[in-house]
Amino acid sequence: MSNAYRKGDKDNRPWGTWEVLDAGEGFCVKRIKVTPHQTLSLQSHNFRSEHWIIVKGEAVVTLGEDKFVKKMNDAVFIPVRTKHRIQNDTETDMEFIEIQAGDTLDEKDIIRYEDVYGRA
Repeated sequence: MSNAYRKGDKDNRPWGTWEVLDAGEGFCVKRIKVTPHQTLSLQSHNFRSEHWIIVKGEAVVTLGEDKFVKKMNDAVFIPVRTKHRIQNDTETDMEFIEIQAGDTLDEKDIIRYEDVYGRA
């Protein structure tokens, strides 16, 4: 098992920010803020699953071929190798807690299919 994340790690992205709240063997917990009218890339992961819990605002979630609107306290499970995306179509910040679980946890395990910021 490898986990490149450490508690307190953070990063600014074109769509908002993320911060690691906790990390250990086989798991990582992040708080992710998505600013208004921004979207993360359509992506998948080979080595981790993710659990998302919306804690502020409203999210549009793509999971495989399906799209859902999720609000505060709603949860989403993303299995390994499943294409997914989250976006904020509102005028206010949206935040969610992401719990990653898997044998390899790092930023290299992101396969991008579409990205409005040219990173695909």
